[in-house]
Formats: sequence, structure tokens, C-alpha cells
Amino acid sequence: MSKILDPIIKIAKYTFVDEVRQRSFIIMFVICALAILLFRGCYSSNFTVNGQTLDPEAMISVVSKALFHMIAVGAMLLAALLSMRVFRRDRDEGMQSCILSKPVTRWQYVAGKIAALWILSVIFMFVLHGIVFIMALVNLKIVMPNYLIASLLCSLNLLFVVVATLLFSLMMPDIISFLSVTGIAILSFAADGIVAISRSAMGQMMMHRSDSQSDLSVWNVLYYLWPKISGTQRFASSLIGRGEMRDFWAFYPLINILVFALILTAILFWRFSQEDIV
Repeated sequence: MSKILDPIIKIAKYTFVDEVRQRSFIIMFVICALAILLFRGCYSSNFTVNGQTLDPEAMISVVSKALFHMIAVGAMLLAALLSMRVFRRDRDEGMQSCILSKPVTRWQYVAGKIAALWILSVIFMFVLHGIVFIMALVNLKIVMPNYLIASLLCSLNLLFVVVATLLFSLMMPDIISFLSVTGIAILSFAADGIVAISRSAMGQMMMHRSDSQSDLSVWNVLYYLWPKISGTQRFASSLIGRGEMRDFWAFYPLINILVFALILTAILFWRFSQEDIV
């Protein structure tokens, strides 16, 4: 077991340190942290609208959820940006051929890259969410342990983004692989938004029901089989404050995105095994 894990750990450690040393990563982290700190004024003990004092806990829940979604989306963008150039940079610098000339299998090399990028993205997101947690704790003495648990649940989305971007980067230019994963995420959020509107009372009044059941069934199949990035994030955010998702089907997005990540990982291992190492 140690012979299998040691190469993976070493590759992951090298990749992690190499990415952290990048000036662009440091600048991006500092900018994001400062942007979050600008919202500390929202964590005030008094909220007054039209002369009426609002419930501080309810307002903090709204602000915290908004920041939660912003950070989660930003972390996915970062994960895609980091992943889209990893293989190409290693190949251009000769690092790929150097590593694989040693007793390291191709799947170990890929597993090390996935582990490093995923862990780095999770730490990035968790630290930023931790800043929000600390602001609520310091300013209002409100402890939100579910906030950090929700952050960890969103790590499933980051795993999917890392694996999908790495896979696409083997088949298309770097920027196209980034845009492809971004498009998948946008469609996921758009589909959930359309479904939410269609299920509302106003949506039912505005929408005209089609007589074609085939179109409806195709739409349902595509909706439930599409990567549930938005659903996973919504489920995680529902743990913050007063959650609204507590039935069994609420867990489907977590299962969906995990299955997609595992399938794409298997395809990535196979696809990289067919690559020519120069």
C-alpha cells in the first residue's frame, strides 16, 4: 500500500506547493479575502428598515448565504483555472516525462494531480468561508457550525470541476476546457432557476403548458441527469440558518455530482493512458 500511495502523495505535495507559489494564486486569494472583509459592516447588531428593527439573526443568515454562494462559485472558477493548464505545463517543461520515467504509473501521476488541485481548492474555499464564520462570531457572537459543514459539502463540486477540467484539457485547448466546464455549471444553475420559477404560483400562471408529453419527458431526463452543481450548492446552503430542504430527494444532487466525478475520473485515467509522453 505504501508503494502505491507514496508516489501519489509526493506528486500531490509537489503540485500543491508549486501552485501556492504562483503569484497569481496569492494575489487572487488576497483580493478575495479583502473583498469579503468589506462586508463586515453588514455584521452589525442593529438592522433598521423604515424605522423598524429587524431580526439580526435572520438578516445575518441572508447575508451569510449570499457570501456563501459567492465564495463557492469563486472557488469553482479558481479550481477550473488551476486545472486547465496543469498537464500542458508539465509536458512543456519536461516534468511529465521526468516523473513517468521513474517507477510511477500514469494513474498515480493523475491521482496526485487531482488530489493536489482538489485539496488546494477546498482550502481556498474553506478559509474564505471561515472568514465569514469568524466575522459573525466576533461581531454578533453568533456561532454557525453548519456554515463550515456546508463549505465541506461544496467540496464535491470542486472535485467535479477539477476532474472535468483535467479531462477536457487533454482533448481541447486550455481556455476551451475552462469555458466548457463553466458552461456546464451555468446550465446547471439556469436549469434549477427555470424549474424553481416554473413550480412557483406566478410561473404556473405565466407558462403555457405544452400538449407534447415527449418534450416534457426529454426535459425531465436531461434535467435530472445533468451534473447537479447548483443542486449541491443549494443543498449545502440550506444547512445555514433555517434550511428548507430536508426530504430524501434533497440528497440526490450530492449523489449525482459524486457519481459524475467518479465516472469522469475513470475516463480521465483511461484517456491519459492513451497520451503520448514526449
